[in-house]
Amino acid sequence: METFSFRPMLILLSPAKTLDFDTAPKHPQSTSPVFLDQAESLVKEARKLSVEQLEELMGVSTKIATLNRERFRDWSVPFSEDNAKVALLAFKGDVYTGLDAESLDQRALKRCQKHIRILSGLYGLLRPMDLMQPYRLEMGLPFKTPKFKNLYGFWGSQITEAIEAEEKKLVINLASNEYFKSVQPKDLSARVITPDFRDFKNRKYKVISFFAKKARGWMARYLIEKKITKPEGLHDFDVGGYAFNEELSSPDKPVFTRVEAPE
Repeated sequence: METFSFRPMLILLSPAKTLDFDTAPKHPQSTSPVFLDQAESLVKEARKLSVEQLEELMGVSTKIATLNRERFRDWSVPFSEDNAKVALLAFKGDVYTGLDAESLDQRALKRCQKHIRILSGLYGLLRPMDLMQPYRLEMGLPFKTPKFKNLYGFWGSQITEAIEAEEKKLVINLASNEYFKSVQPKDLSARVITPDFRDFKNRKYKVISFFAKKARGWMARYLIEKKITKPEGLHDFDVGGYAFNEELSSPDKPVFTRVEAPE
């Protein structure tokens, strides 16, 4: 029987706008989101918005606004394997391309379930094997509810309390600033480490969003596969040409750089 030796660690990821609900999930076991009731209340508010209002709120085309209005309309509970999909396999953005969960074996997927959490504007906090229905509702949107002017206000301390309840000693923040703003690090007893990924361009190292997102996925997979137990274990990360840059790093913000991105 496999033992999970790195229980002290929790990895935070952002969700993705790109979704795949066409491919059947390989993982036969699923769980239910912790904040499903809260998600349902947000969907009820979203259903009140017209296509034009969703266009303005999300800054998207009529086509995308119409798609998401239909998603809110069709959203329903209870979730099942027939109307929902596990989150880790449903998200298909750059982070998840790097993580490449489809190629992980069942043991690695079980470790993902224990040690990865996905921050979400609609669902609050998702475990990888939590079922979800398709949606688009970025955390940073000025989405109003009866009591709050945005989603940060709606979620308040709920996400932070859920992370704290995990009783982890170390949180590796691989989420974007937009999503990590939903967490109050000062209220966590865990140490929070936020890796940074930079590429050399125009004679200096800088964060290039596309590459940084994919690198976050690479690191999440690295942590899962290597079963990293200590902060120092991150320093050996060497995927995609990135390497630990001690000169640019600080204890809670290790920086990984590469000189030239691959073609």
